[in-house]
Amino acid sequence: MFKLFKKKSEIEKLEIKFKKLMNEWHQLSSINRSKSDAKYAEAQKLIPIMSELKKSNEIY
Repeated sequence: MFKLFKKKSEIEKLEIKFKKLMNEWHQLSSINRSKSDAKYAEAQKLIPIMSELKKSNEIY
């Protein structure tokens, strides 16, 4: 119940966006290859950002 009021961290927001992009990539892979590749590239750009945020959170 208390998670209802908890704000999402930046890492959680990026992970949700990453999962959404990968789902769209998978759906588009059989329909439109160029759009599929664009979604995949966009998702791959999020990986270094997420890893940097995770590293910075581990320090504290």
